[in-house]
Amino acid sequence: MAIQSTAKPVRAPSRIATVIRVTSGNFIEMYDFFLFGFYATYISKAFFPASSEYAALMMTFATFGAGFFMRPLGAIILGSYIDRIGRRKGLVLTLAIMASGTALIAFVPGYETIGLMAPLLVLIGRLLQGFSAGVELGGVSVYLSEMATPGNKGYYVSWQSASQQVAIIFSAGLGYFLNETLSPAFIADWGWRIPFFIGCSIIPVVFYIRRSLQETEEYLARKSHPTFRQMLKTISLNWPLVVAGTMLIVLTTVAFYLITVYTPTFGKTVLKLSTEESLLVTLCVGLSNFIWLPVMGALSDRIGRWPIMAVCSALTVATAYPVLSWLVGHPSFQNMVMVELWLSFLYGSYNGATIVALTEIIPASVRTTGFSLAYSLATALFGGMTPLVSTLLIESTGDKAAPGYWMAGAGAISLLATWLVYRGIVKERH
Repeated sequence: MAIQSTAKPVRAPSRIATVIRVTSGNFIEMYDFFLFGFYATYISKAFFPASSEYAALMMTFATFGAGFFMRPLGAIILGSYIDRIGRRKGLVLTLAIMASGTALIAFVPGYETIGLMAPLLVLIGRLLQGFSAGVELGGVSVYLSEMATPGNKGYYVSWQSASQQVAIIFSAGLGYFLNETLSPAFIADWGWRIPFFIGCSIIPVVFYIRRSLQETEEYLARKSHPTFRQMLKTISLNWPLVVAGTMLIVLTTVAFYLITVYTPTFGKTVLKLSTEESLLVTLCVGLSNFIWLPVMGALSDRIGRWPIMAVCSALTVATAYPVLSWLVGHPSFQNMVMVELWLSFLYGSYNGATIVALTEIIPASVRTTGFSLAYSLATALFGGMTPLVSTLLIESTGDKAAPGYWMAGAGAISLLATWLVYRGIVKERH
C-alpha cells in the first residue's frame, strides 16, 4: 500500500535555512571521519597495540575502512525507508544512528583498561557510522536536488559536499589549537579524545535543527512510493546504471579521502612535516574545496555536467602521480600546500558536477536508494580504502608517491564512466 506523507513542502523563503538544516548531519559525519584519520597514530596506540607502528597503523586504517563495507547495506535498507516514508524522517533516523557510533568511539576505554573489548567496541562504532553514512549523503543530495530552483540543481546539490568541508576546516582548526596549547604527551595520553567529545556535544544541536525539516514538494507530488520489493526490482533492472554511477563516484571518493583524511598522516609520516604544518595544509584544502564545489556546481548548470567531469578526470589521470612524485622529491610545507590545492581543484570541480549528475541519472522512484548504493559501493571498494591502500603501497613499493597511482586509476575509471553515461551506452531501464 502506498504511504502518503502529510508533511508540508519546503517554502522558497526558507531555502537557505533548509540547506543548513539538511546538511548539518554531513558536518557531523565528516567531522568524525576526519578526526579518525588525523588521530590514527594515537588511536592505533590506544586500541591496537602491535609489534610495530606500521602494523598498528594498518589495523587502525582497516577498522576505519571496515565501516565503509556497511554502507551498501545501509544504502539499501535505509535508502528504501527514505524513498518510501519520506526524506525528512529518514534523515532524522540516520543522524541518530550516526550519533550512537560517534559516542561509542569517543568514550571507549583503551586496550590497557579493557583488553580486546576496546578494539571490538571501536569496530562496532565504525560499523554503526558506516551503516548510517550509507544513506546520509544520498538522502541529503536527493533532498537538495528536489528542493532546488529550476536551472540551479548543481549549485544546490554542491552544498552537500561543501558542508563536509566546513567540518574539515573546523576539525583541522581545532586540532591545530589543541596542538599549540597542549603538550604532546597529554594529547597522546587522552587529549586526542577531546575533539571527539566536542563532536558528541554538537550532535544534540544538529538533531534539534534537523527535526524542523519539511518534506520536498517533488516527493509529495508522487502519488505512490515503492515498497521494498518494488525498490529491489527497479534497482536490479537498472543494475548497469548503478554500476556506472559507482564508477562515476570512484574519483570523487578516492580524491576526497586522499586530500583530507590521509593528508595529515602523509604529511607527518612520509614528508616528516610537523603536526601543525600537516593540519594547516588540511585546513587550506578544506577552504579550497569549499570554494570550488559551489562554483563548479553552478558552472555545470550553465555548460553541462559532462564537460567538467571529462576534463577533470583526464587531468587527474595525467597529473596525480607526477605532482606527488615532485612533492616527495621536494618536501616542504609550501610545496605540499601547492600540490594539495591542485588536487583540491580537481576534486572540487569534478565533485561539483558529478554528485548532481548522479541524482539525475537514477530513476526518481528509487533515487535515494540507487544514489546511496552507487556512492556506498564506490566508497567501500575504493574511497574508504584510500588510507589503507596508500599506506600499503608505500610500504610494499618503497615509492612514497605511490598513492598517486591509486588516484590516477580512480580518474581513469570515472573518465570511462562519464563516456558510458553521456554517450547513452548506459541508461535507465523501465
